[in-house]
Amino acid sequence: MSHELLFIGGFLLFIVFILALDLGLFSRREHVVSLKQAGIMSFVMVVLALSFYLLLILKGDYLHGIDSMAKLEQVIKAHKHPISVIPGNFEASLQLYKQNLGIEFLTGYVVEYALSVDNIFVIVLIFSAFAVPEKYYHRVLFWGILGAIIMRFIFIFVGAALINQFEWILYVFGAFLVFTGVRMFFSKEEDDKIDPENHPVVKFASRFFKIHPKYEGKKFFHKINGKKFVTPLFLVLLIVEFTDLIFAVDSIPAIFAVTKDAYIVFFSNIFAIMGLRSMFFLLVNIIHKFHYLKTGLAILLTFIGVKMLGHGYLKAWGFTTEHSLIIIVGILALSIIASLAFPKKKEVHQA
Repeated sequence: MSHELLFIGGFLLFIVFILALDLGLFSRREHVVSLKQAGIMSFVMVVLALSFYLLLILKGDYLHGIDSMAKLEQVIKAHKHPISVIPGNFEASLQLYKQNLGIEFLTGYVVEYALSVDNIFVIVLIFSAFAVPEKYYHRVLFWGILGAIIMRFIFIFVGAALINQFEWILYVFGAFLVFTGVRMFFSKEEDDKIDPENHPVVKFASRFFKIHPKYEGKKFFHKINGKKFVTPLFLVLLIVEFTDLIFAVDSIPAIFAVTKDAYIVFFSNIFAIMGLRSMFFLLVNIIHKFHYLKTGLAILLTFIGVKMLGHGYLKAWGFTTEHSLIIIVGILALSIIASLAFPKKKEVHQA
């Protein structure tokens, strides 16, 4: 357990460092994040994720303190990794384990990063519906993602505990993902529209807070005659947090279909969430061009759900994490290519 605590502790310190760096570099003054800044930050976050992938391949045994064949077999069984040890060869078996651990992380990262795109679709709609000034986008996303990290930490380890206690929950997760994927496939654009006045989060907040009618710069709270009011910017932050909570219900079970190791689920999830902010600023003005991406994400969720439901048969057929990664990347690539090859027709408004 000490190895796991040291590993996760170091990872959390790394997250704090990245957030502090981000806050210091970009949030000293409110400004519109440029395409160049977003590109650099996106590149840095992807490089960090790939570096972590290499770290797992080189030092993945440190995560659970594997120092013997018996310990290795115990970890593989506990986390249901789709590999078997090589009898009499601890070094080769350990290398196989570390390579699989790296692939599980990378696959989970790609899945979560892809599903984050759908999150971006909704965040764009939220900002638009509430007429949020563009220079405050980063502030809302920063605090929104900080809250998302805390929520997902709780979700993931509670989910892992439930799976360990009740393995049949995997089938519930699988069925839910299939349902979500099919529903997303048949959903219409009208279903995504946001009504600021009648949004359930706004109604809930109005029961507990006094709401100020207009923005007060970057403030989340504003005092008038000694009374504290929440600004529309704070309502937007609450809705972004609520939206991420809804998306977490989809994305976290999806990664448990890739790996049952809660630490790998957490690492892949958080790297993708950390990259969401910069990806938002890269895609905010062009995301409408990828109109088939949502269809691709629906197919992706359905595939992962089916994989969860039939994991026993797939394992018997020799279906590996590498196969999952190839299919996932293929689905995403085809949806992007289809969006560019068959652009959405512009609506013609009659006079």
